[in-house]
Amino acid sequence: MALRTLFADPMLRMLVAAVLLAALLPARGEARDTAQLVANAAVFLLFLLNGLRIARRDVLAGLANWRFLLPLILFVFGAMALLGLGLNALSEPLLPPAIALGFLYLGALPSTVQSATSYASLGGGNLALSVVSAALLNIVGVFVTVPVFLLLGGSGQGAVGSAVIAKILLLLVLPFVIGQALQTAAHSFTARYRHNIVWVDRMAIAIAVYVAFSGAVEQGIWTRVAPQAWAALLGLVAVMLLLAHGGAWLTGGMLGLPRADRVSFLFAGAQKSAAVGAPLATILFAPEAAGFIVVPLLLYHLIQLVVAAPLASRLAQHPAGDGDCTAPTTTATDRSAPPR
Repeated sequence: MALRTLFADPMLRMLVAAVLLAALLPARGEARDTAQLVANAAVFLLFLLNGLRIARRDVLAGLANWRFLLPLILFVFGAMALLGLGLNALSEPLLPPAIALGFLYLGALPSTVQSATSYASLGGGNLALSVVSAALLNIVGVFVTVPVFLLLGGSGQGAVGSAVIAKILLLLVLPFVIGQALQTAAHSFTARYRHNIVWVDRMAIAIAVYVAFSGAVEQGIWTRVAPQAWAALLGLVAVMLLLAHGGAWLTGGMLGLPRADRVSFLFAGAQKSAAVGAPLATILFAPEAAGFIVVPLLLYHLIQLVVAAPLASRLAQHPAGDGDCTAPTTTATDRSAPPR
């Protein structure tokens, strides 16, 4: 049941397909250069569409709710980044350096938009606040993720310099700004083709994952990572997920947030975005490193979807008082299919 619920998510199916394709037919040599150009174009299109869809009024509304938004930003880009740094240090003796560095990279990423808002809604959260905060976190992440990653010592495996900064501005910031500028004129287009645009999003992310993981396969990820290292990696990702959810829930309680806002804080704070992480990795890191660095992100994304459905169901079925600071738990009987 858990696997059926999990693979009902089309994005996850595409990510798995991208990893399998990279494992069987990785892009090498000149083909990798071509694939990288295609990935760059897809990333540009992805952030252009984000700019077209995220309403300016929603951005302004979110900025007005600082009691919720500021602690959330500090949690996502502060507490989670420090957690990633700690797990990076803990995993260094167990994993290849680039995979260990992936925990720091994972911690510095913004949260998801679609799944965080969907599961917050299923769990009785504040849907409007979830949509606005998740969108704003992704906007902030474009400007904050790389500086936080570098500040905490994450430049070791990345080719970080003026050329990379220029690529980030060109492929992430510029298309988003263009999208915001054209938003009013393109409103009817985005409304008419919103379902098709979602599939363009998914394809762009899958291409970025394919390019990144192709580099890891070319560098021999299957032979360089021993079975016991994969087990350690899975355990560390599970620990990060547990601490992220527990920390987000307790933080919402300490802030005295209303129950619905606290549920929204939980999912926005604990979930991490492959939609930003995978494309950004292809820009920030050399191909031979990017595929290793995104491995913790891909595993985290997989497990967060496994956890999110029963957790949202538990929150919806067992509402507690606003002051309850007990972390939510899941049971084997809790089941909920993700929205489509």
